[in-house]
Amino acid sequence: MTNSTRVPFNGLSLVLIGFFLASTAIIANDWPQWRGADRLATWTEDGIVDELPNELKITWRVPVRSGYSGPAVADGRVFVTDWEEDPESRTVDGTERLVVLDEQTGELLWTHEWSTSYRMLMFSYAVGPRATPTVDGNRVYVVGAAGRLLCLNVETGDLLWEKDYIADYGTSVPTWGVASAPLVDGDRLITLVGGEPDALVMAFDKHTGREIWRAIEVTSEMGYGQPVIYEAGGARQLIVWHPTALTSLNPETGAVYWNEPWEVRESVSVATPARGGDYLLVSQFYRGSMMMRLNTDRPDASMIWQGSGRDSLPDQTDGLHAMITTPLVVGDYVYGVGSYGELRGLDARTGERLWMSEEMTPQARWGGASIVQHGDRYFVHNDDGDLIIAEFTPTGYVEHSRTRLIDPTTSAGYGPGRFFDRVVSWAHPAFANRHVVQRNDNEIIRASLAAADY
Repeated sequence: MTNSTRVPFNGLSLVLIGFFLASTAIIANDWPQWRGADRLATWTEDGIVDELPNELKITWRVPVRSGYSGPAVADGRVFVTDWEEDPESRTVDGTERLVVLDEQTGELLWTHEWSTSYRMLMFSYAVGPRATPTVDGNRVYVVGAAGRLLCLNVETGDLLWEKDYIADYGTSVPTWGVASAPLVDGDRLITLVGGEPDALVMAFDKHTGREIWRAIEVTSEMGYGQPVIYEAGGARQLIVWHPTALTSLNPETGAVYWNEPWEVRESVSVATPARGGDYLLVSQFYRGSMMMRLNTDRPDASMIWQGSGRDSLPDQTDGLHAMITTPLVVGDYVYGVGSYGELRGLDARTGERLWMSEEMTPQARWGGASIVQHGDRYFVHNDDGDLIIAEFTPTGYVEHSRTRLIDPTTSAGYGPGRFFDRVVSWAHPAFANRHVVQRNDNEIIRASLAAADY
């Protein structure tokens, strides 16, 4: 069952907001998908605070239900998905929902909801959708944790087309739910489907949902990675990190450019592949990191080094075993958060660890952070709910300021008494129009980062 609810909206308000957006188009940045424009986690707006205040100015806060998915911001609207369990359910049945708000006021514009079941997910993580909505013009694409893909009209919430990964493609939903957000490329919508036997990744016509191509044999769970497109070697390459390999595809046809086998234990390919110059890095919880060098004259790559650690405990590893946090590759250096929250700097050429810091992120299993570049500094949201301005250098971590952004509300563990049972804030925030937008399991907020507001 699907259902859309459109909230009446004053016409004058639309005119005024349209005027505001037009007048600020030169300096404004939207955040229309996972990690923002081109999935690069880069924020380029000016007029942003030099130091974070002790207390952020909250523009609005709106109640929402639970979920891991971060918000998207585009064309004056905020998009976020959530979940509500049926209280009578014995198999974790319930309702997923897309909520669309006015960016300036937080006013509810419309919602679209659909019935689903989380009975195939690990119970302690059955708390909501994982994938950030992807906004493209007059369409928004959302994926539920059980593999429901929907294309909706951004103004009305009308359903334009949909896919059910399980029913349509024989997908086996992974243990921790479907997490990959769709990627728009021209007229194509590219997404990890996990369809058996040969449709790990698929491209659909973004307007109609018609299949264009499918690629990569399915031999394990589909994983939890996000596809990205990088231009290298004279070609646009679709980079797909999945539980058996790092693969480069032609985004127009699905043809394989190159493939580097690398098994990911328990299929936890989570952190997005990170590029810096000719370097391309992936990092996993159990086996550490793998560094590739992209060829400059053709779409190909070669492995430079690969982590050898077999245990993710920080006192038993020298490299980087990232779980949630996408690392940075800056020049000849790698900066990332390891499996227990330890921040590390590595030599990109060798994988050698240069330094380690415990300041930025809580030291706990599954410890992580979202890192967004802003000029020569970084905005970091750690899983304690803090917002931090910091620098990463070859000699260490430099923190400039921090403040509380939002309260952590989601359990990170399997149950009481376990050493990693704690509450966390794992959603990736959106940085748009001199504000940060973030959610937890109770509310979504918009806070100003404009220097003029402080």
